[in-house]
Amino acid sequence: MSDSLRDKGIEMFNTVYCGDLPQPPPPGQDKFFDFMLEGVFGKLWADSTLSMRDRRLVLLGAIAAQGEDMTWTIQARSAMKRGELNQQELEEIIIFLTQYVGYPRASKMRMALIGLLAQQAQQKST
Repeated sequence: MSDSLRDKGIEMFNTVYCGDLPQPPPPGQDKFFDFMLEGVFGKLWADSTLSMRDRRLVLLGAIAAQGEDMTWTIQARSAMKRGELNQQELEEIIIFLTQYVGYPRASKMRMALIGLLAQQAQQKST
């Protein structure tokens, strides 16, 4: 793997997740992370064809379709921190998704958003 592509991947990983997730292991220690950093973050997220917000919207929909509320929360938190989406937009996304992923999955995303907002409110009050 190219060190420069890995470095670009780590930089984009930290940008996408606002530095909130643990740092990836050193090169060669975990093939999964090596592949992810190069392909997903070094190439896909770094490509300028779509904006970061556009990619985030597509990803939020894909994650909701799979019912992955924990991953949805990570993406929603990062989108809010980066100013890509606000609370009202995230709520509207969930309402919109009810028609495409179903109420049970959208309800899980709604509960994830409620939990995220409560966590942010608690952090602001401390």
